[in-house]
Amino acid sequence: MTAKTTVTPTARLIEIFSAIQGEGLNVGTRQIFIRFALCDLRCHFCDSAHTWNPPATCRIERTPGLRDFETYSNPVPLPMLLQWVEWQNLPFVHDTISLTGGEPLLHASFLLEFLPQVRFITGLPIYLETGGHRPKQLATILPYLDSVGMDFKLPSTSGESYWQEHTEFLQLCHTSNVEVFVKLIVSQTTNPLELERSAELVASVDPSIPVFLQPVTPIESSVMLTNKPILAPSPEQVLTWQALMKRLVKQVRVIPQTHKMLNQL
Repeated sequence: MTAKTTVTPTARLIEIFSAIQGEGLNVGTRQIFIRFALCDLRCHFCDSAHTWNPPATCRIERTPGLRDFETYSNPVPLPMLLQWVEWQNLPFVHDTISLTGGEPLLHASFLLEFLPQVRFITGLPIYLETGGHRPKQLATILPYLDSVGMDFKLPSTSGESYWQEHTEFLQLCHTSNVEVFVKLIVSQTTNPLELERSAELVASVDPSIPVFLQPVTPIESSVMLTNKPILAPSPEQVLTWQALMKRLVKQVRVIPQTHKMLNQL
């Protein structure tokens, strides 16, 4: 009788670092960011295109917040990631662990084993940043999440369209115990009809779910996916869109990417 071999779970990472959250409901709080590699979307406004494909190496911040990175090989074994997070977790500093990317749910099988262990070691709440288009993967790890920030992909802004998946995803979050909010990247080309549809979607689940309109941060032409510049909307556009959505949704807040203003990239 042959002995069973145990395979250590691994994940492909981009980086681990400590910073101030610049977007959504947790804006201004200090988080340990675990940025996963890989994304199955190709949003026109993406400022993290370096996460789309798995790199051979990842970088780990030695001192939380100081950007003194060291380089390690990918993929990363689960015990090593736990150790790195433990190093980052200085007493009384961090509010949350942020799972970001890329799309973290592409590592759902890894997260299923990682999350209960990292929660036990750190005692920190777990926050998932996601495109909100993979409800099946979300369902497997929902018991280990405390909050979820999901991006609605507006076709006129992102070039992607996942209305049905967003509906299923948001409903799953709402019926669980996690705190959830919706974020929409808006630009000069955003179609107001898509914002209205987004508001209707949120309201159909629960009109009290917070919605964040995030004016796009213009990106360099060298990394753009379209020939048209991705420009931030005018103040008049944003005010009109906020009023439009507030007919159906109670909380609609406008917050740009504040971490870029703080140089917390």
